[in-house]
Amino acid sequence: MHPESFQAFVTEQDTNGECTSRIQERTVGDLPDHSVLIRVHYSSLNYKDALSARGHKGVTKQYPHTPGIDAVGTVVSSCSDHVQAGNKVIVTSYDLGMNTHGGFGEYICVPAEWVVPLPSNMSMKEAMAFGTAGLTAGMSVQRLIETVQPADGPIIVSGATGGVGLLSIAILAHLGYSVTALSGNKQAYDVLRQHGAQTVLPREELMEEQSRPLLKEQFAGAIDTVGGNILVNIIKSTKALGTITCCGNVASAQLELTVFPFILRGLSLIGIDSQQYPMHKRTAVWNALANEWKPDGLLDLCTEIPLTDLDQAITSMMNNTHTGRTIINLGAN
Repeated sequence: MHPESFQAFVTEQDTNGECTSRIQERTVGDLPDHSVLIRVHYSSLNYKDALSARGHKGVTKQYPHTPGIDAVGTVVSSCSDHVQAGNKVIVTSYDLGMNTHGGFGEYICVPAEWVVPLPSNMSMKEAMAFGTAGLTAGMSVQRLIETVQPADGPIIVSGATGGVGLLSIAILAHLGYSVTALSGNKQAYDVLRQHGAQTVLPREELMEEQSRPLLKEQFAGAIDTVGGNILVNIIKSTKALGTITCCGNVASAQLELTVFPFILRGLSLIGIDSQQYPMHKRTAVWNALANEWKPDGLLDLCTEIPLTDLDQAITSMMNNTHTGRTIINLGAN
């Protein structure tokens, strides 16, 4: 049974296109008519959620809307043979929190095809310590370790204080890799070292445009979360047969470089997209995160807040003063 009403963080848009967000009472009838109803215990805050909550049309086109691209909880009811009431499940990415009411509400209703069983060695809170950021980090690590071994040299991770960056550092360090963190937040250098970075470089070292087609070889591979000149300079600085994954474009979507790093050093550049990742591969990454990839002190990467503190956390993220992962407790027992 579910209550007649529940709490959700709702973003509304007025006739002038201005958006405001506040906690409201909603009903299950306000949710889309999909096959699986889930009581959400935890969600987590991502940059895409912050954009949705501030009315970014590239993320969410229809309002009123409940953001939250991550959710973990218990199935209340299901019309699918593959998902049973009482199951503990994870839902991330797809359209959740974009134009489908998301994890910042106590209930979500989603297609069965979006639902991942919560691995037995993972708590609900740990699942949201990872969330979409952890899934993306896990996908990046998965592709990187196919070709690059710890003995090959350091791995550089850009956007190191963001969710994907910080989790990538922690997972790689747990797997025995030497990690170099690239960050513009000098106040976070100690945190980066604490969670596995052996070296921290200031962002400025790889920001400026370089005319040379190749730079000194420094890294065996990379996980890039920002794009732009930083990604270009990382590619130019990667050793022969290295692998670079990329999953973001906050610096720029443009990639201004020659083919020389690829044909003279044999590099591989691999794009990462977690939104429509196939379910069998998605489940494999979640199981690895629950077991051999789970870093020690995972929950130390996180700050847990109630729904009432969410708007303040979103403001911090939009102001670039946010570090690590934020877990939202939606009344979990």
